[in-house]
Amino acid sequence: MGEKGANSDRLIARIAERQHGVVTTSQLWRAGITKDGVSGRLRAGRLHRLHRGVYAVGHTKLSFEGRCLAAALACGGGAVVSHRSAAAIWRMIPSAPGPVDITFPTAAGRKRRAGIAIHRSSTLIAGATTRRSNVPVTRPARTLRDLRRAVPQPLHQQAVRRALDLRLVDEASLGREPDLTRSELERLFLRLCRRHHLPSPEVNARLGPYEVDFLWRDAALIVETDGFRHHGHRAAFESDRARDAELQALGFRVLRFTYRQVRDESRSAAASLRALLHGSLAA
Repeated sequence: MGEKGANSDRLIARIAERQHGVVTTSQLWRAGITKDGVSGRLRAGRLHRLHRGVYAVGHTKLSFEGRCLAAALACGGGAVVSHRSAAAIWRMIPSAPGPVDITFPTAAGRKRRAGIAIHRSSTLIAGATTRRSNVPVTRPARTLRDLRRAVPQPLHQQAVRRALDLRLVDEASLGREPDLTRSELERLFLRLCRRHHLPSPEVNARLGPYEVDFLWRDAALIVETDGFRHHGHRAAFESDRARDAELQALGFRVLRFTYRQVRDESRSAAASLRALLHGSLAA
């Protein structure tokens, strides 16, 4: 190996040390390693392809942070680790094998990538992201909001308790979410259904990648209940409406009721539900 090649390898080793053992094609080129040099190192087992344009240096036994960073680097364009993967980065829940959750700050489509679960968000602003252990990741409060729709409720509650214990968030930043608001709204809404003799819905039902608050599957009707945390929160408002649009595209009607509507205007809410349920089931 020539002196130039040795210097390049030393530079790449320093970069990999900062990046949990992974480097990108552009970093290899900037270090002076040509395409042929990359190919030679792949054949020799000194580089290992993880994703298109992203390599592990020396071995593939990466830490969880290394897998997450490799996925984010492969996606580029402001991509950050999010959802369940971000919760594991923050130590809210244990890490697990499987695809790494990555969110793009755009509603536009992205190509599928093996080993990566892609999410899109038009509300992912710079203030909602940071770096932890040099990995781009959603901040704890945003992570918990994303996680709520992605995992079963007990796991989300576990993550919230752990985040509070670690002082990643506080009660003030959570507002009334997630335990009190969600459970209180569930009880109130189910009481509304019983009082007004409406069919019982499925609660916290799964529809593809989503968990919805209440579902009448035969009537293709969904009800989402919004707690106090939504008041004046434009990012949450826009995110929920984008999600509703995707559910509607799947053929479901989506209604939203606020805490006040469920508690104080139950008769009006029940009338709206009865009309839609009877109409759908009669058809």
